[in-house]
Amino acid sequence: MPRVKRGVTARKRRKNTLARTKGFRHGLHSKERSAKTALMHAGIHAFNDRRKKKRDFRTLWQIQINAAVRAHGLSYSRFMHALKEKGIGLNRKMLAELAAESPDAFEKIVGAIK
Repeated sequence: MPRVKRGVTARKRRKNTLARTKGFRHGLHSKERSAKTALMHAGIHAFNDRRKKKRDFRTLWQIQINAAVRAHGLSYSRFMHALKEKGIGLNRKMLAELAAESPDAFEKIVGAIK
């Protein structure tokens, strides 16, 4: 079997790691061992935060809906309960968008509930 020299492959892998850590602070962008661990941690945070993002947006929509509904003399929980009872199938994202973009349409929804 022919001998395989690994220099090119190893250098390519290290160079790729350092390229992916561009913009990291301190030695994390220039030192190979630190860069490797920093990338591992960054990947874990990226994976977790893709799921956390969904939670954060839902919380934001709830806050926006609550603020819009309080102006009409209702609380968020009573509003959502009344929506379900009336069979109005709008999700929180759409309700928050309506409250921000077209308050008159949101007012009609609140009026339908009262």
